[in-house]
Amino acid sequence: MAVPIPTLPADQFDVPDALARLKDLAFNTWWTWHRDARELFEKIDPEMWTQDRNPVRLLLESRAQRLEELANDYGFLAELAALAERFDADTSSVEGIRNPITYVSAEYALHESLPIYSGGLGVLSGDHLKSAADLALPLMAVGLFYRRGYFRQLVDADGYQQHFYPDLDPHRLPLLRVADEDGKHLKLRIALDNREVVVAVWVVMVGRVPLILLDTDVAENPAEDRFITSQLYVRGREMRFEQELVLGRGAVAVMDALRLAPRAYHMNEGHSAFLALENARRSGVRGLDAAVATVRDRHVFTTHTPVPAGNEVFETDLVRPYLDATARDIGCSVDDILALGHSDTSHTPGFNMTALALRMSTKANGVSQLHGDVSRKMWPGFDISGITNGIHVATWLGPEMATVLGADGNSDPAELAVRAEGLSDEALWAAHLAQKHRLMRFVRVRSLRQLARHGKAPAALRSQTRVLDPAALTIGFARRFASYKRADLLFHDMPRLERLLTSTDKPVQVLMAGKAHPADRAGQDMIQRVCRLAGSDSLRGRVVFVEDYDMSVARLMVRGVDVWLNNPEWPHEASGTSGMKAAANGVLHASVPDGWWAEAADDARGFTIGAPELPEVDRDNDTLLRTFEEQVVPIFFDDRDAGIPRAWVAMMRSAMSAYLYTFSTRRMVSDYAAHLYDL
Repeated sequence: MAVPIPTLPADQFDVPDALARLKDLAFNTWWTWHRDARELFEKIDPEMWTQDRNPVRLLLESRAQRLEELANDYGFLAELAALAERFDADTSSVEGIRNPITYVSAEYALHESLPIYSGGLGVLSGDHLKSAADLALPLMAVGLFYRRGYFRQLVDADGYQQHFYPDLDPHRLPLLRVADEDGKHLKLRIALDNREVVVAVWVVMVGRVPLILLDTDVAENPAEDRFITSQLYVRGREMRFEQELVLGRGAVAVMDALRLAPRAYHMNEGHSAFLALENARRSGVRGLDAAVATVRDRHVFTTHTPVPAGNEVFETDLVRPYLDATARDIGCSVDDILALGHSDTSHTPGFNMTALALRMSTKANGVSQLHGDVSRKMWPGFDISGITNGIHVATWLGPEMATVLGADGNSDPAELAVRAEGLSDEALWAAHLAQKHRLMRFVRVRSLRQLARHGKAPAALRSQTRVLDPAALTIGFARRFASYKRADLLFHDMPRLERLLTSTDKPVQVLMAGKAHPADRAGQDMIQRVCRLAGSDSLRGRVVFVEDYDMSVARLMVRGVDVWLNNPEWPHEASGTSGMKAAANGVLHASVPDGWWAEAADDARGFTIGAPELPEVDRDNDTLLRTFEEQVVPIFFDDRDAGIPRAWVAMMRSAMSAYLYTFSTRRMVSDYAAHLYDL
């Protein structure tokens, strides 16, 4: 085994001996970034595979007769053997894994079949683990197993977001129970206030990297405590606080239970900051200053948001009872510990998790160069560097674009960038159009089902077979619907927007998707407004909102639109990786000069909307529309030769060659290894 994580065998798993390696492949998310592995699973039962692309469920529910057929299919067995050989090479042992970097995050997006993520932070965390696996870094990760995941989204006939939570069955997911020394399911006891909770431990393998997931839904806990890890980003503040205690204290406890000695803990956002206090408590050093000084060198911290509301704060009266034991063991007062979470710059008084993480860390970083600058101003007195985010290219590169680049799951993005520079106009444009058509087929089916659920007439349903024009310039916008991201900025001047979208010779259309947190009323109102406008007589068919945004929708959109729109309030976009995913697929970025685009912007590779200045709605809407009217639309439609927009394709090629490596997680994780991990 590549890592020292003892596990129990999967329950109810019975496949023919000749297919035994399928179990190894199913229980490692390596398949999520290796297309030939996905294609092999699809051959087992194409219809079942398309339902949720979950190989564990596929093997559990496939007909025994079909599995026996494959066990005697020499072609299938040869493919399996070749794939298993590559898998073994990619998951071989990692030097130094008994002293790992322990990466701790509240969410991880590895694949939509494991929905324990909400958005950008989770996607970044998942991509970080995949690249750490590719680079064979001695890294492990810890998170929470949310039995009800993050919410699924439906949009009702009036445009309002409805949320419902799935019940996840761990026995139909790529999870294995971690074993204790007695060969039983490892369970931890984590102190909260005046009680302990029992925490079960699961592992999901990400190539070489084990992701440990902590779970309070066990019989030993009273009913109320079983729900602590139930939902991601639960609305109730006390429940949210206890989640973060379980995450932080549990991360330290599970490393100890596994007899691992992390060389460093990487706190990915402030949700996990209680791990630093737990290390101080366990240090055995008396006195808070001395205990903090003893463990600080073992902690590094990444902050992900320049928005004050994104730096989580808990009321002091809520926090106080949970710190009694920590204060007693260190030999200090609770007020001394509370001072570690004090912030003079926070808009909200209380115990600030970002302040705690910064004071407990030896190194800290923002997630772009601009965000590093903004963070130093937000948190004066702390040395916060900038390590710009990236994307895991193999996860986000579309199949046709991968084919023309000769890319597979192991390809070095630096080499792909060189190959992109040599692509012909014809090959690049054909690959893009294939991915665009796939996106539009998906949107038509999704829209048809949505309108059918709303009870629309057959004529309205028939119209969905024609929604979206492949020849039109397609603008993509997909992200969390938070107010500062301004999903509705495009709609501020409706007459002018209608003229842009309804042109007969240069048609433009907008495709949007995204969720608002269930507690974010303003974000939900924004979705309602966008959906209402999309259904209006003037914009119907020119603006489409795709419900239930997740990783599968995101992959299709970043691969298939023509231009990616990003118009947050400057300087509130910390990084913004969706535009990087689009650029890797040759989709041009149109963005305010914020986040990663502040350092990447180039008129030969995309479009910059306005200047780096504080937001003003009328001015910013005018600039946005003028950018499309005067730059984006003419370049896309003019200078066509044999149906190919030559100037546009030249920009696509230039963007891919410039950004494929520079804004990849291979480069990003290498920077973390060198500058934060000291590897």
